Amino acid sequence: MARTPSFEQGTRRFGRVNWLGLATLAKREILRFWNVWTQTLLAPLVTAGLFMVIFSIAIGPRRGDVMGVDFTTFIAPGIMMMTVIQNAFANTSSSLVISKVQGNIVDTLMPPLSATEILLGYMAGGIVRGLIVSVAIAVTFWLVMGITPAHPLAMLAFVILGAAFLSALGILAGIYANKFDQMAAITNFIVTPLAFLSGTFYSVSALPAGLYQITHMNPVFYLIDGARWGMIGVSDSPPLFGFGFALAATLLICAVALRMLKTGYRLKA
Repeated sequence: MARTPSFEQGTRRFGRVNWLGLATLAKREILRFWNVWTQTLLAPLVTAGLFMVIFSIAIGPRRGDVMGVDFTTFIAPGIMMMTVIQNAFANTSSSLVISKVQGNIVDTLMPPLSATEILLGYMAGGIVRGLIVSVAIAVTFWLVMGITPAHPLAMLAFVILGAAFLSALGILAGIYANKFDQMAAITNFIVTPLAFLSGTFYSVSALPAGLYQITHMNPVFYLIDGARWGMIGVSDSPPLFGFGFALAATLLICAVALRMLKTGYRLKA
């Protein structure tokens, strides 16, 4: 006999998905950063602006063109994507670690939410935060520098994918870390190097052969390179290949995070 789709009015569960619970978790994660927008949204915009000013003054006039565009224009997409991925990672990782340290992670684990719904709910907060930051920075670049996206839909796709990848990675880090110093170590020794050493401030074609090959195994490089192609129309690698590589890496990280959530790894006492 065929099974009929389940319907539970109390949890708004239609079929296999608890849409109300998923939406509530996503809303919580969005409001969590929105309520402190000066720290989570304004501060990254100021930091990105400082990067642009410092590099423009210190290096820009002497650096010359990079891949046919002036240095300041070349680094603008990299700084935007670097800021997006840092904020997406911070949103999911900090939410989980704070809940574990304060002992209220049970409030997320106890409701009738599947591991997939928890994963998507947390990722939604990171993706929305990354999108808002990217829009704010892109508008600032347009107003101040006159940079108009060469391929806006492609840029948007890479921004969303970058925010999703680092949101999922943040969930992994948040599950693993039980203390703030462990999270700080992950941020300082993994996330920051990934962001800075992925072609943010330079073209990877200038790297020695060994570093060039290593860089091309880094998904963040393809995210930054794809965002650069979407914003100013130049890239070090084929954008379509880069998108596929980064998408595969994102799905892999999501699968690992989903497994951790299903087993309760470092979440359940």
